[in-house]
Amino acid sequence: MKNKEGWDGKMRMEPKAVITNPEALEDSDYSDPDAPPVEEIEADEGTAAGFDCSGLSHWRVDRLTVVQTYWQTKMLMQRLCLRQNQISRINFPPNVAASLTELDLYDNLISHIKGLEEFHNLTSLDLSFNKIKHIKNVSHLKKLTEIFFVQNKISRIEGLEGLTAIKNLELGANKIREIENLETLTALEELWLGKNKIVEMKNLDTLSNLRIISIQSNRLTKITGLSALPKLEELYLSHNAVTDLSGLESNETLRVLDFSNNQVSHLEHLSSLKNLEELWGSNNQLASFEEVERELKDKEKLQTVYFEGNPLQLNGPAVYRNKVRLALPNIQQIDASKCFLPICVWQYAYTLFRKWR
Repeated sequence: MKNKEGWDGKMRMEPKAVITNPEALEDSDYSDPDAPPVEEIEADEGTAAGFDCSGLSHWRVDRLTVVQTYWQTKMLMQRLCLRQNQISRINFPPNVAASLTELDLYDNLISHIKGLEEFHNLTSLDLSFNKIKHIKNVSHLKKLTEIFFVQNKISRIEGLEGLTAIKNLELGANKIREIENLETLTALEELWLGKNKIVEMKNLDTLSNLRIISIQSNRLTKITGLSALPKLEELYLSHNAVTDLSGLESNETLRVLDFSNNQVSHLEHLSSLKNLEELWGSNNQLASFEEVERELKDKEKLQTVYFEGNPLQLNGPAVYRNKVRLALPNIQQIDASKCFLPICVWQYAYTLFRKWR
């Protein structure tokens, strides 16, 4: 469920904020003697409107009333991060809910989505690594542009109707068997479905703005359902059971294609992909350098190819890289290694290769 840069839809870095009085987390009646009185704190544009409440991760917080105590109720928060705690219920003070635009509850104990009724300004919601089985009670969050449900127990895509502003939907590492109920998400640009149990790509026709689809580690045997996606730029299909690359003929805007760890034996059906920049085909059954040249030589934008783990590489590891360079003289990266010699050198070698072959 990762893209070529190794992330799964969101950079999940631990916040580095430091809590100066952690005793507030243990005592709901705690009052910082050095804090100014509540009435002296004004919510102006320079403080309250931009306040970032990101220092409560990994503090074993199990109740959300502490948020109201710790930050003095008149402070308006826009971003709240409560990762790696023991929260089982979403229950915020009304003033916190009204001002939040980003809510991160990654890695808690939430099993039911409740308590979001007042979060009308929310644009980002992360409920990854919880115990959620059903997507409910989020369709009223009309301003959401991204929502994350990584590593839950979701078996069906549902409850997202009305999220017409959503651009990024992350459902990786669940128990989903079918792509469904996405028809109204017409603004969607990124769909992350890695590590589920999906057997077919379908019901995507209305998602004409999709740029990225990640459906790695599923149960696909062929590429389908992509013909109505004119803006598709990145497709991640690794760790499935795909046997050929048919089904991509209409996706002329595709820049990145990852079909590594499948069962593809021929580089066919790629003739229309003139904008291809990266081709990831490691650990398949590709065996012909002549086919590599025939199918990819016209891809002027192609810079990176991954063929390790194929018969191409396994049958002659000592000459593998040189043969790829000769077949594709403009290539800049083969597998994890850059090509350091100037392009003109390889173009000359390529000319000799064609002459002597």
